[in-house]
Amino acid sequence: MEKVNLWKDGEYDYSLAFGFVPNMVPYLHEDNKVRPCMVVVPGGGYCVVSPTEGEIVAKKFYDYGYNAFVVTYTTNILMKEPLKDQPMKDLSRAIRYIRKNAKEYCIDENKIVICGFSAGAHLCGSICVHYNDVKDENDELKDISNRPDAAILSYPVITSGEYAHRESFIALLGADASKEELTYYSLEKNVTENTPPVFLWQTVTDELVPVENSYLFAKALKEKGVKHAHHVFSSGKHGLSLSNEQWKNCEFGEPYTMEQIFEIVKAVKAGTVDIPEENKKGLIDAYDDFKADSGEPVKEAEIWPELAKQWLEDIL
Repeated sequence: MEKVNLWKDGEYDYSLAFGFVPNMVPYLHEDNKVRPCMVVVPGGGYCVVSPTEGEIVAKKFYDYGYNAFVVTYTTNILMKEPLKDQPMKDLSRAIRYIRKNAKEYCIDENKIVICGFSAGAHLCGSICVHYNDVKDENDELKDISNRPDAAILSYPVITSGEYAHRESFIALLGADASKEELTYYSLEKNVTENTPPVFLWQTVTDELVPVENSYLFAKALKEKGVKHAHHVFSSGKHGLSLSNEQWKNCEFGEPYTMEQIFEIVKAVKAGTVDIPEENKKGLIDAYDDFKADSGEPVKEAEIWPELAKQWLEDIL
């Protein structure tokens, strides 16, 4: 498996990475045909990067003719150091890197799409509304645009208000986040006319992230005249991914998106990180012998990749 580290030595300093460096794994056609690009950003509440929304999604869009990447960004399962803008820096670096190397990757630099799930969708949405704020000090990349050409947001965390998924915002900003920080990362409040086109989908019965999140963002997009599509399916739990038999059968590929978590578990077992004993046991039990699970797919929602594919063909 090829892996591209997003940061060079000395560029990345999140203190709880334990040797992990944010990275991306490519899924590239070998026919030298210039293709659109799909950058897949799994969810996990800003605590993990879920393998259930990684390779399986990248391969779906690979089959649709995209060259694809899965991004593993910085997360905060220990809740000891808020992430702040580090995940945005990770994804922004990935977009700039892909765009700079578009010729090598046989990618149309004007057709770079980001596809996020849950908190990963919040990360993608954050880049969509705040891309101008994320600077890069690398001389080779600082002048490369980090604005995606479109985004797919799947059951997205959007708002820090009444319908917030609080745990995501605590991992991102800390339990004592300021009103200004919460407003900045409440994405429906930050849409502009320059926000890229967005494809949204969610289910009415989402039990973790209230469906109002996608409604709020769709409303903001409409008010600012941003091209978008919004699909709400009548049933289905949070985390449906592709909502097909492959997902049901846990055919996710290798769990490489869990690299930071596995490094943290090693550090906890070795006693090199100080956490309460009950938290230590829970973390080791959950992730020492990790196996990703799924659930029952919803046939109605299985159509979302095809809908997104058609929409992207129309707008790119």
